[in-house]
Amino acid sequence: MTERVLIKDLAAHPDGDVTVSGWVETIRDQKNVQFIVMRDESGAVQLVNGALREPNPELPNSDHLLALTEAISALAHGSFIAVTGELRHNERVKLGGLEIEIASMDVVSEAIAETPIASDSSLDKRLDWRFLDLRRPEQNLIFRIQTTFEHALRSYWVDNDFIEIHTPKLMASASESRAELFELEYFEGKAYLAQSPQFFKQMAQPAGFGKVFEIAPAFRADPSFTSRHATEFTSIDAEMSWVNSHEDVMKMQEELLVAGFTAVKEKHGEEIERLFGIELQVPSTPFPRIPLAEAKEIVASRGYVVPRADADMDPEGERQIAAYVKETYGHDFVFLTEYAWSIRPFYHKRHEQDAELTNSYDLIYNGTEISTGAQREHRIEVLEQQAREKGLEPDELSFYLDFFRYGVPPHGGFGMGLQRILMLMLGQASIREVTYLFRGPTRLLP
Repeated sequence: MTERVLIKDLAAHPDGDVTVSGWVETIRDQKNVQFIVMRDESGAVQLVNGALREPNPELPNSDHLLALTEAISALAHGSFIAVTGELRHNERVKLGGLEIEIASMDVVSEAIAETPIASDSSLDKRLDWRFLDLRRPEQNLIFRIQTTFEHALRSYWVDNDFIEIHTPKLMASASESRAELFELEYFEGKAYLAQSPQFFKQMAQPAGFGKVFEIAPAFRADPSFTSRHATEFTSIDAEMSWVNSHEDVMKMQEELLVAGFTAVKEKHGEEIERLFGIELQVPSTPFPRIPLAEAKEIVASRGYVVPRADADMDPEGERQIAAYVKETYGHDFVFLTEYAWSIRPFYHKRHEQDAELTNSYDLIYNGTEISTGAQREHRIEVLEQQAREKGLEPDELSFYLDFFRYGVPPHGGFGMGLQRILMLMLGQASIREVTYLFRGPTRLLP
C-alpha cells in the first residue's frame, strides 16, 4: 500500500498515485460525477469519482466502478476513509488547486448519519460533543497556535537561562488563601488542589535556581460563569532572583510575550487572518505603564466610575483603560501598576516611598486582565508582619516562611492565564472556545 500523504504536503507532491485518509466533510453526488471534500489533521482536499452511474458491463472493472459509486453515495458526514488515486494539480479547482481521481476507497470507520451538532449549535451543545467540534478548521488552528505559542515561551526562557520546574498540584494547605480552594480526601487526612505554584516557585529562589518557569494546570473553586473564568486552567508562571523592582519582571514578561506573538504570527498569521479575520499584531516594547490610581481617573474622565475606590479595576474599567491606551498609544497591552496594599496578597513587596502601595501590576490585553505580577517581600520579619496584617497566622504558613529564614535574594514573578491570551488573541467570546476540555462549576464531562 502506498504510504499515506498528509493533505498539507500534496502541493509539493508530483502528479500521480497517492494515498490520503481523513474525514468526509461534504459530498456532491451529481449525475455522472461525485465529489468528496475530505479533511485530515492538516487540511482539506477535493476527491473526484468520474465513473458513470451505469458503467458499460463490457468494460473492464465496471463492477468495481459501480461499487465505488454506490459506496460514495452511502457515505455519511464524518466517516473516516482512506483513498488511493491519481493526484492532479489543477488551478481551476478552488480548494487548493488540487484534486485526486479516486481509484479505490476503504471506509475505515463509518459515522452515524445524523450528527448531534451543527454549525449553529449552542456553545454548551458543542462542548457536549467536543471531539466533533474540534474537527472544525478553526479549532484545529487554535491548538496549533497554542503549541507554537508555548514552544516560543519555553524557547525564550531556556535561551535566557531559566529552569523549568514541575510543582505539585496536591497541597497540604492553601497556596495563598483558603478562598476558592478545592478540598479532597487524602488517605487519612485532607489535601487541596493548587490554586497557583506561587509558594513553590518562590522556594526555588533560596534553593539557588535563580530563574524558573512552569506551564501547568491550576484550580480555582470559583462559582463564576463568566466568559473568562474556569475551575481548571493552564497557568503560565515565572519567578526570578535579583530583581530591583517589579519593573524587571514587567520587562521580562513583555519580552516573553513578544517572542510568543512573533512565533505565532510568522507561522500562523495568514491562517489566522483567513479563518478568524484578524491581522495579528506583534506588540512593541515597552508596553505602556499606568499607575492604577491614574488609570481610574482616566476611566472616570471617559464617563465610567469604578464602583469602589479601594478596589481593583473591574471588567468595564479594564475595557475602558484598554480603549484609552489603544487610542493614545496604539497598543493592545497595558501594565496597570502600583496596586494598593489593601487589595494585594501579604507576600507582595510594599513601595519604598509609600507603604500603602505595592511593587505589583496587572497586565491588560485587549480589555481583559491576563496576568498579575509583583516583586515579592523577601525579608522574614516583614513577611510575618504583613501576614498578620492580612489576618493570617504565621504558624499556619510555617513551611512557606521557612524559605526566608536561610537567605533568599530579592525576587519577583508573575502568573498568566494561557486560555485568556488565546481567547483575546483570536477574538473569541469565551475561553471555552480555546480550552481543549473546559471545566466549570457545572461541567465535568467530557
